[in-house]
Amino acid sequence: MSHVRVGPRAVTRSVAFLTAGVLAVPALAGCTSDEPAGKPLAAQDVAAAARSRVADGGTLRWAVDSVPETLNAFQADADDTTNRVAQAVLPSMYRTDETGRAARNPDYLESAEVVDTEPKQVVVYKLNQQAVWSDGREIGAADFAAQWRALSGKDSAYWTARNAGYDRIEKVERGGSDLEVKVTFSRPYADWQSLFTPLYPKDVTGTPDAFNDGARRELKVTAGPFAVQKVDTKDDEVVLAGNPRWWGEPAKLEQIVLRAVPRDKRVSELVAGKLDLAEVDPETADEVGLAAGPRDAGTGTPLMGPQGTPAAGAPGSPLAGTQGRSAAQALRSWALANGSDEEAAEEEVLAREERRETEAKAQRRQRALSGFEVRKSLEPAYTQLALNGADGPLADERVRRAVARALDRKKLAEAVLKPLGLPAEPVGSHVALAGQPAYADGSGALGDQNAKEARALLADAGWVPGGPVKKTEKGEKAAGAEGDGEKEKDGKKSEGGDDGDDGTYIVGEDGKNPGDGGDSGDGENGEGGAKAGDAESGEKHSSGKNTAQGGAPGAYAPKGTAAPAAAAAPVAKDGKALTLRFVLPSGPGSEALRTVAGRVSDMLDEIGIDTAITKVPDESYFKDHIASGEYDLALYSWPATAFPATDARPVYAKPVPAADGSLNVAQNYTRVGTDQVDQLFDRAMSTLDGKEARDLLRKADSRIWAAAGSVPLYQRPQLTAARKDLANAGAFGFETPVYEDMGFLKKGARGPRPAASPSS
Repeated sequence: MSHVRVGPRAVTRSVAFLTAGVLAVPALAGCTSDEPAGKPLAAQDVAAAARSRVADGGTLRWAVDSVPETLNAFQADADDTTNRVAQAVLPSMYRTDETGRAARNPDYLESAEVVDTEPKQVVVYKLNQQAVWSDGREIGAADFAAQWRALSGKDSAYWTARNAGYDRIEKVERGGSDLEVKVTFSRPYADWQSLFTPLYPKDVTGTPDAFNDGARRELKVTAGPFAVQKVDTKDDEVVLAGNPRWWGEPAKLEQIVLRAVPRDKRVSELVAGKLDLAEVDPETADEVGLAAGPRDAGTGTPLMGPQGTPAAGAPGSPLAGTQGRSAAQALRSWALANGSDEEAAEEEVLAREERRETEAKAQRRQRALSGFEVRKSLEPAYTQLALNGADGPLADERVRRAVARALDRKKLAEAVLKPLGLPAEPVGSHVALAGQPAYADGSGALGDQNAKEARALLADAGWVPGGPVKKTEKGEKAAGAEGDGEKEKDGKKSEGGDDGDDGTYIVGEDGKNPGDGGDSGDGENGEGGAKAGDAESGEKHSSGKNTAQGGAPGAYAPKGTAAPAAAAAPVAKDGKALTLRFVLPSGPGSEALRTVAGRVSDMLDEIGIDTAITKVPDESYFKDHIASGEYDLALYSWPATAFPATDARPVYAKPVPAADGSLNVAQNYTRVGTDQVDQLFDRAMSTLDGKEARDLLRKADSRIWAAAGSVPLYQRPQLTAARKDLANAGAFGFETPVYEDMGFLKKGARGPRPAASPSS
């Protein structure tokens, strides 16, 4: 799990108490359609090849996170693999293109247009006359009508996760011919192109029983280039086979096997030859890139190994020029001749043999990985810092705004993306990404990073630097924290930064030096202690100490290095220091999140806010902390979609009381919302004027920035290891994969191809 991601179309209900306040909205920025959306920051990287160069047949083994619990994409437990299967085997009226826009899918749809707006909006779909289900029946109005009734929300017997858009349909009927479907809306709906994608056959949506249970483990009737052959929970894989009734371009591959492989096991599966395509973490991508790099002209041996070390057997390697056991024998003879006793000589021989075997394994590993390459782009999703406004210090808008204005988002983006060679631009919108029509940088509504103004906001909220802090009684909580920062770690109590550095912060980065925050070895305030181990459970950032052994900040920097500014004194209110609970996932692949969290904590130190960082198991991170509101600060991701008015609304909607007296937050896990934002989304969803809809969405985004419930940081990296001869697959970026074009190049068809580069 490289990042925690949430899908906006999967509805999760959670209950929390929200302290709502009146939000003071400054002058809005970036909210007019005059500001261009620009282009995507990075192009997709899929080794594009003409179909004529791709061989017929073969099996693509593709790593996924899990075997899906359901194949019904409209159920609450649908996941990314559910959606991947649906893309390959079911009709989609619209696809997403390389710029994140909705594009008509000609395999199913000849045309679709709004034919009336008064008195009601009417859309007529004209279907491809060749489009049929795998049982031979034509795709038609009966399928559209059955899906509408299932997803309209009027029949609670259907266990649906969402009904957005379908609840605005008044009726679905046959048009002027069997190939026409006429949809009449009771209320105008701007995002009508989001509907009927995917489209299930009436066999699945026609009755509650079929909808709820019939499509969980099998899809008997499909209509895509592939069909579901089996869902194998024993072997953790979903097998897709070519659909013989497919009328479009025939699938190049015979099969696609979606294999559930944990992120931390994928490199081993690649080495073992059990995968052809897999999203990977930066460390695996680095290893694959090195293995695919320069090789010795004579032997074919890679010249470099992981982390830039000489590869086994390459010039500069400790075993270069050795010949197995004869080298060990020579070493023993030399050791004895030079006065070593026989026991010491044997130890040297064993050590040499162990090193030889280790490097031989490394060489075999590199040789196996040399058949792969890394394809990289930016995923259509962004990582944000979430600020829980339900209660505690962050219920005060001024404190949230202070936290947000303390962040240097450019530096945070660079920390994740720059080492990967990807564009490191901070995301400027909550509702769209660069290249999409609704995108505009609305962060001006919050203001630029400014520590002085952040401290002023804290002071205005009553949090003053150097204020008296009461000695807490046993069990008494610091403001905003679960306790005194002491948490369970591997069955033991940990306090402060004594657990050491787990790689989330590197001394000397960002121009900092070991003496910046205190004694580098004291485990509490120095870069080698608290700041070097941000991801350790229960660790606290303390900004109260800012010198080392009485020295000035920067005293331990190399000669000639300017001393950095001292961290601010901790702020306090009513005798309690301001400490925020920062909850992070602990699983493999989350190193980037922990790196970002460490740097965020450093930035908050500069305005006097401490953070208590706690790592929790991946399986409980979202359910038990984010969705339930048990956090102050957290990092997770939202995908961008072609329909932000529909999909972003539940993420930022103001929580409302439920019938049982609890609070329904929908997907707004920060619990921060305003009536104005809701109204702007509703208006954007109801207008059929594209320019007006973009303006309304940009205004909504500016108000979301001003409320400071969440701070977009960077677009997520997308790193994919792919076999070098695999075409039309990899880092897809915004674009929906074209499954029928994927395949392995014909012999002799592979040639040099341009590397993916940022769009200019």
